[in-house]
This record gives sequence, structure tokens and C-alpha cells, in this order.
Amino acid sequence: MAISDWQAKRRSAARQEIVDAAWSLAREHGLAGLSLRDVARHVGMAAPSLYSYFDSKNALFDAMFADGNRAILAMEWPKAGKDVRGTLRNTIGFFVRQAVADPVRHQLLAERTIPGFAPSEESYALAGQVYGLLTRPLEEVANPSQDDLDLITTVITGLINQHLANDPGGSRWVRLIDDAADLLVPRLEARAKPTTRRRRQAMS
Repeated sequence: MAISDWQAKRRSAARQEIVDAAWSLAREHGLAGLSLRDVARHVGMAAPSLYSYFDSKNALFDAMFADGNRAILAMEWPKAGKDVRGTLRNTIGFFVRQAVADPVRHQLLAERTIPGFAPSEESYALAGQVYGLLTRPLEEVANPSQDDLDLITTVITGLINQHLANDPGGSRWVRLIDDAADLLVPRLEARAKPTTRRRRQAMS
């Protein structure tokens, strides 16, 4: 292995260690309480040395934003069901459950909780791939409009926010996932693909 390759891998490993430490501290103290000095101390590094990897807190947040989206992309993706109802339940359930399982990641990826922070174009592209997890299964069974997708994300966000604000660790809103999805079934079934309609009729 060339020295330059070894150095690049070592630097990449160090950056990931810093990102992992940042997540650990953010989950303990909140995103607002994250400081580069604490992160440096957590990884056994002098604060000035950390700046050679991330020149600002926003640069670290950007790396965390990318890392969080990659973590979601690595999960088992929601799959299209046999019909619109099953697909909506799978999709909404996936997004709600991954968010409530890691509230801090959800806050960084989906809420504007950090003043002045905006993800880089490269990191935001990963968020676009995550959005594909929402659209792809639905487009297998229907032809959703952008308004349909916006309404679905509103339902997802509402369930997540209600859970995190009022019943973290509980099930009051999580257990409503299927009921919430079913409210959207008539709207999406109006745009169901012919193959989906035939499959539904065969099951009736």
C-alpha cells in the first residue's frame, strides 16, 4: 500500500472516530450542547488537532448529517406491499420508527434546530436518496403526485413530533401508524396502477 493511501485511510478513520464521538455526546447532551473541545477530549485529541479534520462546528455537523443519512440508507428499506394500504403502512412505519429510535439523528436530519447550519450539496444529495425510500415503494403501486407525497411526509412528521414531544419511549403515537396510513388509502388508491387494482380485486 502506498504511503499516501495509508495516510488517507488513517485520516478517514480518524474523521469517522470524531463523528462517532460527536453523535455519542450529542445523544447525551443534545445537539446544542455539542462542543468541539468536548469532542476532542472524548477521542483523546488536543482541540487544535481536531481543527485539522473539521475547521468548524458546522463542518462537523455536515459530516454527521451525511453519516446519519448513510445509516438510514444502510437499513432494510421499506418495500412495496401487495396493495396501496400495505405499502403506505410499510413506508410510514419505517420512517416513523427509525426517527423515534434515534431522536437526535432525526433532529439533525429533519429539523432546523441549529442556527446557521445548512448541509453541503454532497451531504444533501444523500438526503435525496433517503427521500427515495419514501417515493420508490409508493411509485410501484400508484402514481402519487407531489401533493400526495407532501401529505404523506406531513403525516410522518406529525407522528414523529407528537411522539418525541409528548411520549418519548412510549407507544401512544407509534401505535397509530397503521391508522394514520389508512387515512391516506382512498387518496392513493385513486391513483393506483392497473396492476395494483387487479391484484386487489383478486384478493377481494
